[in-house]
Amino acid sequence: MTLNNVIRQGHRWLAIIFTATVIANFVAMALGQPPAWIVYSPLPPLFLLMFSGLYMFALPYAAGWRQGRRAEG
Repeated sequence: MTLNNVIRQGHRWLAIIFTATVIANFVAMALGQPPAWIVYSPLPPLFLLMFSGLYMFALPYAAGWRQGRRAEG
């Protein structure tokens, strides 16, 4: 399995984890004042999603640079 496949699969799982923490956050808010750890629990997967998403976004441009031509788009 290549690094790109690992990052793509990790990005998918991070999206599932992020969605679950956001849903848990809304449920906790509906039941009253949630503790701080529930409120801030979506942030770590969100930052990891940002980094993996930026990596995948840059892949086509990096491929063009490695081939010695400018990426068109």
